[in-house]
Order: sequence, then C-alpha cells, then structure tokens
Amino acid sequence: MRSKLEIRQEIIRVGLIAIIRATSSAGCVDAVISLGRAGALLVEVTLTTPGALQVLADVRATLPHITMGVGSVLTLEDVHASVSAGAEFIVTPIFRADIIAECNRLGLVVVSGAYTPTEAQSAYEAGADFIKIFPADALGSRYVKAILGPLPHLQIIPTGGVDLTNIPEFIAAGCKAVAVGGNLVSQKVLDDRDFDALETNARDFVNVVARARSL
Repeated sequence: MRSKLEIRQEIIRVGLIAIIRATSSAGCVDAVISLGRAGALLVEVTLTTPGALQVLADVRATLPHITMGVGSVLTLEDVHASVSAGAEFIVTPIFRADIIAECNRLGLVVVSGAYTPTEAQSAYEAGADFIKIFPADALGSRYVKAILGPLPHLQIIPTGGVDLTNIPEFIAAGCKAVAVGGNLVSQKVLDDRDFDALETNARDFVNVVARARSL
C-alpha cells in the first residue's frame, strides 16, 4: 500500500477527483474503468451510494492504478469500514476533528469539509491534508482566493458545482485540485451505461485541468 505522502502527491499531481454518487452500485466499477482510460485516476465513491464499499474493494482488487477514496464519511465507524475495504483517502462533507485524528493515526490522507475560514483553519490545525470547500458553487473562486490571502497554507479542493466552465477560475484562485460529481459522473450515464460518453466527458475534464494549470 502506498504511503500517505505518495497519495498526497498523487492528488496534487492529477488535480481532479471524480466523485461517484449513485442510486445503486450497478455500473460503478465500469465507470471507474472509463474514468481511468481518460486519465481521471482519482476516484471518490460516496457512502451514500448503496454498496459503495464493495465497489471500492472491487476496484482496488482489479484496477491498482486507480487511487480510490471514500466520501460522505461522517463517523469513526465509516473510517474503519472504508479502511477495511481499501480506501486510500477519506473525504468528509463536514469538519470532524476526531475523524481527522483517526485518519492521521491510520496514515490516511483526509480531505476535510469546511465552509467558513474558521472551519477551514480549524481543520488544518487538526491535521487535515486538504480542505474541501463545500458547496463551492455557492461561494465561487473569488471566495477561495479571499481565504488564501490570509491563509495561504491551506490546500483547498473545491467541491459542489464544479464544472468545465469554472475549473480554470478555481485553479487560478490557488486550488490544489478540484472534485467533480454529477457534472462528470451523472446518474443518467450510469443508468444508460453510456461509458463511452463518460470517458469522453472525463477526458474533457482532465484536459481542462491540465490547461488551467499551464497558464
């Protein structure tokens, strides 16, 4: 298993976390395959997806080049179950100091949810590797830029409403990566099993992140 430092570096290197939040686990592993083909090598499956941990375990067993994380983690029990299934990083929608502490004890990368500057700084001081500004569409890239003025040490990943049009703005504001859910892996694509369309869409997101970082 890769070290915490290696996972941190991979998140920064790739710069795009694809979030799978679905009404069932059907097609989720195939979706990860399509994402990987497009170069979207960081995938978060949320615990609100039925069978999420089995999806995680299946991917970890068959697609070792994909870095898999678990999202919507709310309790220490969620952390332990995710670790048992093979999670390489943990994502919370909220700030929970006990979750951050446990992830650090286990040597796991943790992306902690935050909305305000106080929450973001508190998560950082508690030991979070990255700060998930959520929901990002309600705040925008100017909010991120404003936070990073007095708090430049924060490693911010915006989540919620991130799409092809606003990724360049978030990257320019100083975000270390972006996380994208339904705008990348939609329920319709999963229902239709249109994995070719998913691969094309994922490639567009990968390319937009790369171009934004080159500016």
